[in-house]
Amino acid sequence: MQTPSNQPKSSSMTHEEEEEIQHDISKLRDQVQQISLAQKVTEAKMEGLKKGVEAKMNEVEAKMDGMEAKMNGMDNKMDELKINFNKLLQ
Repeated sequence: MQTPSNQPKSSSMTHEEEEEIQHDISKLRDQVQQISLAQKVTEAKMEGLKKGVEAKMNEVEAKMDGMEAKMNGMDNKMDELKINFNKLLQ
């Protein structure tokens, strides 16, 4: 059993066909470049959003720490009021 040879048939391709193939290749290269640029822009936007979210999270954490400190201060004042009230009752 013989296998067909895979020799290029460049002689059977016309000049117009070669130009069309080169044009298609050029268009594909342009599309790949556009996709690559779009991907880089998307990655930059995502990084910016990530940094923004991290900054907001840090703000929220700082506010929560401040609220916790205030609540601890209120607890201390309540304890003082209880002690003073008990002293008044005695």
